Amino acid sequence: MKNILIIAIALFTSITFAQKEKSLTLNKETNQIDAIYYHDNGEVSQTGAFTADGKLDGKWVSFDEAGEKTTVAYYKEGKKVGKWIHFIDGKKKVVNYENNVASL
Repeated sequence: MKNILIIAIALFTSITFAQKEKSLTLNKETNQIDAIYYHDNGEVSQTGAFTADGKLDGKWVSFDEAGEKTTVAYYKEGKKVGKWIHFIDGKKKVVNYENNVASL
């Protein structure tokens, strides 16, 4: 399990945005890795979780450098699912995903 966790962290780290600071914690209840990424100014950039094999899973929230929410997204074992909400210039744009395919 330890080797799987190390591989998952390496995979996820290589595909994420280039943030310098991050916090990765194994959630023993869900057996997922809870992640928090930070902008260079210390504000939270993204929060979410991924599976032990490195697939994004569940709710992910992104923030701009001022701490304002920019996106709420959902994944199921690495695939985009559900209602994604993007906050653009004070307006909400909703995109629905099913099995990685968007529909407006």
